Amino acid sequence: MAEPSEPLAARRRLAAAQDALLASLVAGAPPPAGFHPARLDVQRRALVAKRAGVLAKVAPELPEILGAAYRPAVVAHAARRPLTDGYRHDALALVRGLLGPEPGLALEQETRRRLTRWLARQEPPTRRAGALRRAVGGMRPRARRKERWT
Repeated sequence: MAEPSEPLAARRRLAAAQDALLASLVAGAPPPAGFHPARLDVQRRALVAKRAGVLAKVAPELPEILGAAYRPAVVAHAARRPLTDGYRHDALALVRGLLGPEPGLALEQETRRRLTRWLARQEPPTRRAGALRRAVGGMRPRARRKERWT
């Protein structure tokens, strides 16, 4: 097979450098060569602050429910999960992560209850009951009855 042309090779190098920079900014990868780590950290914090601000606009109840714990929760969430599916899905994933079994923010019982109710209201009606049961302690889903057609 023929050698790739110089412009194609240059595009591939540029794409690899852009991937490394993006991974450093949003996925916690080490800074790529030629970038100042402290300046990348400033940009990383600015992106997380922007994400927290947009999440607050998409789901304004969350900062109200979490209070002072809202920003630390978003920072921890952003460190674990890059934004991939849009802000609405990100808000749902944030709350699921807070209510889930993985260690994180210690939530008061009232805060946990309010988040559980918020999450249940966000799910489509057919999934609400199951989501609520899972969020409050893993209650088993009820068995479905088979309908008879006569």
